Amino acid sequence: MTRQSHPRSRNIEIEPDAAALLFVDVQNYNCQRDGGEYAHLTAEAREATYGGFFTTLEARGLPNMARLQAACRSGGVEVLYTVIESLTLDGRDRSLDYKISGFNVPKGSFDAPVLEAIAPQDDEIVLSKTSSSVFISTNIDFVLRNLGVRYLIIAGCLTDQCVDSAIRDACDLGYLVTCVTDACVTLTEERHVSSLRNNRGYCRQITTDQAIAEIQRLTGG
Repeated sequence: MTRQSHPRSRNIEIEPDAAALLFVDVQNYNCQRDGGEYAHLTAEAREATYGGFFTTLEARGLPNMARLQAACRSGGVEVLYTVIESLTLDGRDRSLDYKISGFNVPKGSFDAPVLEAIAPQDDEIVLSKTSSSVFISTNIDFVLRNLGVRYLIIAGCLTDQCVDSAIRDACDLGYLVTCVTDACVTLTEERHVSSLRNNRGYCRQITTDQAIAEIQRLTGG
């Protein structure tokens, strides 16, 4: 990209050949009722605290993620995934923040895989991370640049935590980021809306319907 061609706005369409879709932390650990994040809770306590999250995830988030994934695959847009997963069984390689928070997904455990609803295909890239931002604890920047990616479409969980961290770091590293607002989920609608309001200055925000229409129009998919 020449100096003259630098974009002057975040609100521009993707270039499909230079774009990738990134799903953040949509995995058994935190997106299944029997995931490790909730192992310390009774079923009643889990539903009282997280029932709204699961309802939104299952009714809106996952269906939109699956539609977005299908459109990208059909249009030849690269699809990648992050999951929280330690390099070790005891999690000694985790970030200090994850150790303090008590997040540990042992290498190869039930908690690590992406949910079946948007399971990766054989040749799609899955990056295991041990920090809030995938750009801190993985080589994703190196991978994306090797793939020729300049436009990053982001969806997943949680809107105001790991999704937000990925958006901000990607922007600072020079990617043009699109957040698909209704394909992101967090614990409450208030937190979801607040996070989107706060990161609007970093990224383009569009809905799943808008993203799919754009991808299909640009790729003929």
